[in-house]
Amino acid sequence: MWRRLVSAIKPKTLIQPPLYPAFSKMVLPHHTPYVTPHILHKNYAQSHDHEQFSNLIGRDLEYFSQAGFDMDRIQIKRNAPVALLYEDAIRNEGAIISSSGALINFSGKKTGRSPKDKRIVYEDTSKDDIWWGSVNIKMDEHTFEINRERAIDYLNTRDNVYVFDGYAGWDPKYRIKVRVICARAYHALFMHNMLIRPTEEQLADFGEPDFIIYNAGQFPANRFTKGMSSTTSVEINFKRMEMVILGTEYAGEMKKGVFSVMHYLQPVKFGQLSLHSSANVGIENGDVTLFFGLSGTGKTTLSADPRRLLIGDDEHVWSDTGVFNIEGGCYAKCINLSAEKEPDIYNAIKYGSILENVVYNPLTRAPDYDDVSITENTRCAYPIEYIPNALIPCIVDRQPTNIIMLTCDAFGVLPPVSRLTPEQASYHFLAGYTSKTPGTEDGVLEPIPTFSTCYSAPFIVLHPGRYAEMLAERMAKHKVNCWLINTGWAGGKFGTGKRCPLKYTRRIVDAVHSGELAKADFENFDTFNLSIPTSLEGVPRELLNPSLAWSDKEAFQKELRKLAGMFTKAFALYEKDVDEKVRLAGPQV
Repeated sequence: MWRRLVSAIKPKTLIQPPLYPAFSKMVLPHHTPYVTPHILHKNYAQSHDHEQFSNLIGRDLEYFSQAGFDMDRIQIKRNAPVALLYEDAIRNEGAIISSSGALINFSGKKTGRSPKDKRIVYEDTSKDDIWWGSVNIKMDEHTFEINRERAIDYLNTRDNVYVFDGYAGWDPKYRIKVRVICARAYHALFMHNMLIRPTEEQLADFGEPDFIIYNAGQFPANRFTKGMSSTTSVEINFKRMEMVILGTEYAGEMKKGVFSVMHYLQPVKFGQLSLHSSANVGIENGDVTLFFGLSGTGKTTLSADPRRLLIGDDEHVWSDTGVFNIEGGCYAKCINLSAEKEPDIYNAIKYGSILENVVYNPLTRAPDYDDVSITENTRCAYPIEYIPNALIPCIVDRQPTNIIMLTCDAFGVLPPVSRLTPEQASYHFLAGYTSKTPGTEDGVLEPIPTFSTCYSAPFIVLHPGRYAEMLAERMAKHKVNCWLINTGWAGGKFGTGKRCPLKYTRRIVDAVHSGELAKADFENFDTFNLSIPTSLEGVPRELLNPSLAWSDKEAFQKELRKLAGMFTKAFALYEKDVDEKVRLAGPQV
């Protein structure tokens, strides 16, 4: 009988047990001695998880009950390990594991932020500080309460509710405790990566959070509720220090919600300057550089430098004692990502990272970073320690030496590098200029200027002048050099000229860090009145002065005046709120 059983499993030639006792000790393919208990008791792992992670809530149970959570029905998983979040995302959300070990998941209909659906509650404690307008749209307190209740009601219908408690800000003096409550394991893993992860001791003593996010993004807002413009609502209440998300599952809303709160709290409560910038520090000299720049200007690429340590790639605070990162991770764009172009990011996409809206090969599970069929805004969120030259902890007790403001000028008229006066630094910080290029959108036939104040218009909470004033004060106090670097076109505008080669831009940045550029001879660049170097070893003379690179001088002057006029028009929004010296620091047409 046993011979017939064995024959059904393996070819006879491979099984020749001399004695039955010896055969009984063999592990055949149908024997799974170490897995069988889990298979026979399918809820073994889940039962252990329930006991383990529910007990971690402890003294916070009262908070969840008072907030309206049905503690008899839902299972709360607090600061669950990455493996458990993987399992739940695969089991319940259709996620898959990529060939590199990263988790791939999808945000549904919304694959980017919804700035038109962002609201700030108009209430007594913050109303006089908020810069009200198209960026910060008012919402009344009652509507916020309705949406908050709607979010909690939805979370109460879920079997699993995920809680992640972490920190925003690496400096203990200025950090805040953030609690994220959500219904998707993907969202919990995302914030596990993007916030600063507490130790077991810190988690045990976490106490009351300073800011809470209720993410019920799978459930729509009621568009007939007062003040709602769609079924999506992303709203922040600074009085309650809470955020509610309805109608969008795009994880970036949580990241930028935390940044908006820090953009408010740091200047108002702590008197520190929050910045949308990357930052790095020299390994040899310990000199700190801040990089400002909008999408496509090179902020991430240029701050990644093998001779310097990365403090962070996106959000920082310039404090009285130094510079620190707000986040515990990076949220990198994946479009056209390759190991050759950006090896650090490419290699960070491994177990623990989460790929968002990335298309993959169904046979090999290999991500296809060139496929834009879901969205061009494909992303990866990973802990910052996945970057080899990251500085951990992400904080330096040293003031910046240099500030680099990056722009991609598709008109081809701005110099590749200019030294800015303090007034010019304030002007260009407020302007936040870069440009869209033909081919990026239907109907775009020539470069379109984009002005994003403070290089962070969608996340601005206070009037831009307050951030600019704090920046100018810190620059003056610590004698910080400021440079405007154009990574855009030279020798002609988009279509006729060529984009400034990366090797020249890197050479310029290296000269900034070494101090070589500060010692160069400078000349005045007309109209914009910028100081530009007359020479720099390794960079062609005609590249340093755009007027020399253009063969058609008349065309150059025409484009120069056109861009100057665009600056003047865009800056009119801030003119009445800034000092006259700053107003005069812009281009003169």
